[in-house]
Amino acid sequence: MIRILGGHQTDFARSGADLFGMLREAALGALEAAAVPAEDVQVAHVGNLAGELFAGQAHLGGLVAAIDPAWAMLPASRHEAACASGSMAVLAAMADLEAGFYDVALVVGVELMRNVGAKEAAQHLGCAAWAGREAQSADFPWPALFAEIADEVDARHGLSHDHLAAIAEINHGNALRNPLAQTRSWSYPEGCFGADDVLNPVVEGRLRKYDCGRITDGAAAVVLASDRYGGRGPAIAGWGHRTAPMPLKDRLATRAEYLFPHLRRAALDVYGRAGLRGPQDVDVIETHDCFTITEYVALDHLGLTPPGESWRAIESGMIAFDGGLPVNPSGGLLGLGHPVGATGVRMLHDAARQVSGAAGECQVPGARTALTLNIGGSCTTVALFAVTRD
Repeated sequence: MIRILGGHQTDFARSGADLFGMLREAALGALEAAAVPAEDVQVAHVGNLAGELFAGQAHLGGLVAAIDPAWAMLPASRHEAACASGSMAVLAAMADLEAGFYDVALVVGVELMRNVGAKEAAQHLGCAAWAGREAQSADFPWPALFAEIADEVDARHGLSHDHLAAIAEINHGNALRNPLAQTRSWSYPEGCFGADDVLNPVVEGRLRKYDCGRITDGAAAVVLASDRYGGRGPAIAGWGHRTAPMPLKDRLATRAEYLFPHLRRAALDVYGRAGLRGPQDVDVIETHDCFTITEYVALDHLGLTPPGESWRAIESGMIAFDGGLPVNPSGGLLGLGHPVGATGVRMLHDAARQVSGAAGECQVPGARTALTLNIGGSCTTVALFAVTRD
């Protein structure tokens, strides 16, 4: 069994930090929370998408090794899978621990993004699409690609922007309770989540300002350990990981019961490995919501509703903070923020806090089982974790 001994998240509202500073803060904060001395960490894995583009910095494993003298010869590596980079680092650390190579692993995710303008940041992030083939004419590649997903959902099942607006309102509202959220001090004029071209202008296609996630600087870290180490903490009870061919148009042209069959398969994988029947055995979900349509698609693929009927989970109040299965009580990517390489690690950290009863104002009462879904690209890479307490 792999346990989460402790973790740390930087303040996602803060900007102006450097990559090393954020890595250092997250790593040392996680060690303190886990009560694990630096000398006990035997391997480190880093999640990051575009350090080369935003900061001119690659080879992030070497930066981790520079954090503490005890890590001067620490095995460390960096992992990339677009917005799922952090989860890839988690999976690599789990593999190390389960293979018996090591007993304690540090996982840290980081991204520096607010040191450039919005359009330049969007173009940097576009490197995770198929270069030369996707979103070629778009000013903002990812809003354009996810607008195509929204169009396909509408063509197959119908889609009301009212439901996307409800997701945005729930997640931004949840973020107001989170002391580390990028938008915790924001105020929201009446009607700003709806189809008001002034308050909520169109970004690409049918996606508007409040349908889109944040450009964020930040890092998150967790300390993972095998039972051999003897530490206590929430357990990673199951996982799912699937990757589909990159071209979005090719995937949208495939007709199946679910829009993204590999995402549904990964959801079934995590439930099966964790011994869960499905969402009825889950108390809280932290899911990818880089755009409102991303969470909308996640709801039916995770089994909260039948295929194509995600709107039912929204209209019923199920996913609200006080609903039957709260989704993104942290505020999600929309409200809390989305430093790309850190997001998967942050989700796992928040899941561990939820099942430990340590999530503060974001706590879902009585949560014992949490599920995370982290997505890379246009639903190209998907990774899920089920976290439980003893």
